[in-house]
Amino acid sequence: MTDNQFHLIRTRRFLPLLITFFLGAANDNFFRNAMVILILYRLAETSGLDGKLLVTLSAGIFILPFFLFSATAGQLADKHEKSRLIRWVKLAEIAIMVLGAAGLIMGHAYFLLFVLFLMGTQSSFFGPVKYSILPLHLRPEELIGGNALMASGTFVAILLGTIAGTLMILWEGGVWIVSTGVLMVSLIGWLASRHIPEAPPATPDLTVSYNFASATWRIMQLTATCRPVFLSVIGVSWFWVVGATLLAQFPNLAKFTFHANNEVVTLFLATSTVGIATGSLLCNRLLRGEISAKFVAWGAVGVSLFLLDLWLFAPAEGTYSGPYRDIPAFLSDTQGLRALFDIFAVSVSGGLYTVPLYAILQSRTQDGERSRVVAGNNVLNALFMVASSLAATAMLAHGAAVTEIFLAVAGANLFFIVLFWRLR
Repeated sequence: MTDNQFHLIRTRRFLPLLITFFLGAANDNFFRNAMVILILYRLAETSGLDGKLLVTLSAGIFILPFFLFSATAGQLADKHEKSRLIRWVKLAEIAIMVLGAAGLIMGHAYFLLFVLFLMGTQSSFFGPVKYSILPLHLRPEELIGGNALMASGTFVAILLGTIAGTLMILWEGGVWIVSTGVLMVSLIGWLASRHIPEAPPATPDLTVSYNFASATWRIMQLTATCRPVFLSVIGVSWFWVVGATLLAQFPNLAKFTFHANNEVVTLFLATSTVGIATGSLLCNRLLRGEISAKFVAWGAVGVSLFLLDLWLFAPAEGTYSGPYRDIPAFLSDTQGLRALFDIFAVSVSGGLYTVPLYAILQSRTQDGERSRVVAGNNVLNALFMVASSLAATAMLAHGAAVTEIFLAVAGANLFFIVLFWRLR
């Protein structure tokens, strides 16, 4: 296999894993976006809450568990058989979605944020297994293709979950529809996980440390051992900063910059998801199965250029008034079309550089250490994203426009262009 990765979908060693993580990503975003829209368009207005700040803070709340629990998750993934561990994590998802459904029905914003933290905790135990099990079931020349399918599948799942969550929650009876939906998707995901082939434990004699600080420190030391792996981890972490910032600010961009309704939020998210999936699949096409970072820096250049363009041509907040605009009204505006193009182009650029970085991380680590290195990657991902969420929250609290957050990300990205050029 060189440039065609789709044969993997016909194999039992890949398909059940893809379905399991597809449904997990869909359910995360089904619930999260329903919660965000419910808070922003209903609960904030009826309860006197600051919806803009709560939505921005929610991104950090979801990511914080990755920083707290990834070290433990990585150790468990190296010590135990991975398919069984996945099934236990999927059972936890079902229990958490019971609480999530209750939170949506009660309409209690702070309880929903607590459930969001539990969802982040559950997802933090998924990450080390997800990316460490792939090299056990795929051949080296299939890693780029497998990662491309996993990345594009994940973002298609994000798209579907996002569309369902943002549109259904404000329907008549939408709270009950979403509550039932998240429970059903979590159950189907658990059933799919039962078909994942076994992956023997890499280090069964490993002694698991539950001391958060010392375990995290040891895992970060292990992650930094190999320079290409560590640079890849930093690059992946920055990708998630860019992605998380865009996803977290899309509701604010729609409501406060373009004075648009929740349908336009969905349009932004759909455009971004299609862009990342396109960039991921394009990357495999360009590299033809070769594990290489030669296009990474160019992808990063695209991120800065198109975020800058989005800042330059977006309207000032308060430009529009009256009822919130729907999709046809938004698309009739050239500034809206320009924003959609920039969002798509940023996302393609991000997908182009994240796939090879994951493949480098997987191929340059030993079997007995891979889950812990992936956990170290997740710790840095979380640290970067929590810091960016707090920075964005602080900017908004001091009166910054949403597009100024994008400008700040475009400027910070210049450092990573230099980093990725060295990784080549």
